Amino acid sequence: MPIKTYRPLTNASRNMNTLINSDLTKKAPEKRLTKTIVKTGGRNNQGKITVRHRGGGAKRRYRIIDFKRNKYDVEGTVTALEYDPNRTCNIALITYIDGEKRYILAPLDLKVGDKVISSNNADIKIGNSLPIENIAVGTYIHNIELKPLKGGQLARSAGSSAQILGREGNYVLVRLKSGETRKILGSCRATVGIVGNQDRELLKLGKAGRKRHMGIRPTVRGSVMNPNDHPHGGGEGKSPVGRSGPMTPWGKPALGYKTRKKKKTTSKFIVKRRGK
Repeated sequence: MPIKTYRPLTNASRNMNTLINSDLTKKAPEKRLTKTIVKTGGRNNQGKITVRHRGGGAKRRYRIIDFKRNKYDVEGTVTALEYDPNRTCNIALITYIDGEKRYILAPLDLKVGDKVISSNNADIKIGNSLPIENIAVGTYIHNIELKPLKGGQLARSAGSSAQILGREGNYVLVRLKSGETRKILGSCRATVGIVGNQDRELLKLGKAGRKRHMGIRPTVRGSVMNPNDHPHGGGEGKSPVGRSGPMTPWGKPALGYKTRKKKKTTSKFIVKRRGK
C-alpha cells in the first residue's frame, strides 16, 4: 500500500504522511458484524485511572473478527477489503456458501474474489486456516492459537507473521517475529500467510491532532514534575534522574527491566528467548 506525502506548507504537513488505501473496496462496515465501544478513559470499575493518557478520540464501532475460524469445511469468498480503526491491519469480509458473513484479518496478497476455507485438510494457500501440525515446514503463518479452540492470539498486527521450523512430538516449533522460538501444540490452528498492510510502520502522524483522534492524550515528562509526583522530579533547572536508572512514576525500574515471572508455567514452551 503506497505512502502519500504532502507539500510542506505548514509544520504539520512537513512531517506528515498517510496511507493510500487503494486496495480497500468498501467503506461502510457490515452493521451486523459491529458493536458499540464504551469508552473508559483508562478507568476501571472503581473510577480509578489504571491506564494513563487515554481519553477522547474519534467515535468508532468495533468490528467483530473471526479469530477462531471455526466454520469448518465451508468455502467462503472474499467479497470486500475494509479499513478497521481498531487495529493496524486491514480486514476482509468473507461470504460463505450458506450466506453467512464474517470478518477475518486480511493477509498480504489476498484479493477480492479469492476462495478461503477452514479445514484440517485445506491447501497451504493464503487465507486458509488449518492445524499447524498439517502445515509444511518453512511456511509463514499468522493468527496463531496458543490453546486449541481459544482463537488466534499471536501474529495479528500489520506485517507480522511467524515461521514453522519443525516438529517435536505433539508440538510444533514456531519462530515469532520477535526472534523468540517456542513450542505450540500441533492441534492449535493458524492462518497461512503474512498479515497485510506492511507499510503501516512507515506512517508518520506529523501533528498532535492525529494522536488525539486515536484517543491518546499528551504525556508529561517525569523530569518536569515535582518530587511528590515522579521519582525524576524536583531539582533546580534541568536535573539528572538522581537514581541508578530511570524509574516509572511508581518507583519501579524502567527501560529494559524484565517483569516476566520466573516461575511462569508457560516458560517451558519457550525454546529460545527473544534478543538472544
